Amino acid sequence: MSKLALVTGATSGIGRAFARRLAGDGHDVIAVGRRADRLAELAAGFPGGRVRPVVADLSTGDGVEAVAALCAGEPLSMLVNNAGVAHYMPFADLPAEKARELLHVKVVAPTLLTRAAVPGMLARGAGAIVNVAGMIAFSGPAPAEQMPRRAVYAGTLAHLVTMSQVLHAELSGTGVRVQVLCPGVVATEFHERQGLDLSAVARMSAEDVVTAGLRGLELGEVVCAPGVEDDRLLRAVSEAQLAAFGAQSPRLAERYRPA
Repeated sequence: MSKLALVTGATSGIGRAFARRLAGDGHDVIAVGRRADRLAELAAGFPGGRVRPVVADLSTGDGVEAVAALCAGEPLSMLVNNAGVAHYMPFADLPAEKARELLHVKVVAPTLLTRAAVPGMLARGAGAIVNVAGMIAFSGPAPAEQMPRRAVYAGTLAHLVTMSQVLHAELSGTGVRVQVLCPGVVATEFHERQGLDLSAVARMSAEDVVTAGLRGLELGEVVCAPGVEDDRLLRAVSEAQLAAFGAQSPRLAERYRPA
């Protein structure tokens, strides 16, 4: 039986690299994106219908519903939730419509597409969900002078990290794997669309990000950080979170009590 993957945001960057790698490795690929011309170009590189282009806008309810129907109705072996929008700006300056678009693409869409895909994967006893987030998900404690202000964007990525970790635990032993892929700065069009020139900044290639994600699945990594050499740092973050979670008590902490 052929393997079938659905990749969102497949018109450029990491999504395109995922679609090309998976198609080259023998998957049939449903490539989802907003730009029909780029999807057609991608499909043309893989004759025989190996890449099926689907034009959909995941910032809209109709777009999410259409792709969710594919996730529920097709025998997916892999779902890559990669689609994204680059709305980097201080919270107070972020227009409501851009905040809504960002939340729909990076929170609503991956949540509902995953929800649609998982029952079929469970029935088949196999499958993989890859949620593409980023290292900005771990930047919350950074002071203002260290990181650009992008509270909503960082929050959406942190949602993907936690959702993926908890879903991994829920699906343990079912044959369905879950990974959140957290690259750093990647050489794609993503930042250019935001008007940022990072040409002088050392950046990882989208192909290397895909290599890390697929190898991370083989290694059983839930949080995959392609540019972090010492994976003990990632384990330390998780251990600290669990330590804080386990330390809670119904008794009011001493520092909050009246003197």
